[in-house]
Amino acid sequence: MKLYDAAMPAPNPRRVRMYLAEKGIKDVPLVPINILKGESRAADSLARNPFGGIPYLELDDGTVLSESVAICRYFEALHPDPPLFGVTPLEIATIEMWIRRVELNFMGAVGQVWIHGHPITAKLVEQIPAAAELGRQRTAAFYALFDAHLTNNDFVAGKQFSMADILALAVIDFACDLVGVPYEDSLVNVARWRTAISQRPSAAA
Repeated sequence: MKLYDAAMPAPNPRRVRMYLAEKGIKDVPLVPINILKGESRAADSLARNPFGGIPYLELDDGTVLSESVAICRYFEALHPDPPLFGVTPLEIATIEMWIRRVELNFMGAVGQVWIHGHPITAKLVEQIPAAAELGRQRTAAFYALFDAHLTNNDFVAGKQFSMADILALAVIDFACDLVGVPYEDSLVNVARWRTAISQRPSAAA
């Protein structure tokens, strides 16, 4: 088994590393891939994952699983404790709801800014400034909704840390530290949550 990985601040590989750290799973070898040098789209990498994304997990029989949440669900089935995708029907559904919200409404918006408004990606694609501006607006809207949600919640999807917190932290750090779309200082609940989750040992994974 091998996990094809990319270094910080790439948010999707970090999700899996954080998940494995929370689970205490230490026997998964990491194979580093340099995204900025195009290694994820080299012929040998595309032969494993034709979609060209990182991370992906190659099993001992040659089967390849891609997409960070799918990889974590695979490990969740093998190592159910501690549960990070919920146990009761309500927990499972709530975590899934927030995973979708973070993926579609937050990561999608930050991704727009990254692709169409960042100097690094300007070398790779023909940028559309209006798309970057729309991404900034969508990101700000998510931050506001997220802050309101966290008013009475210590964690994203309930009373316990879950995969939803992992996703949200990976995106927020990517947005703030690299892409350049931080949250406003007035969003104190987002700041409190980020500080608390960042203090978990897995955040350094």
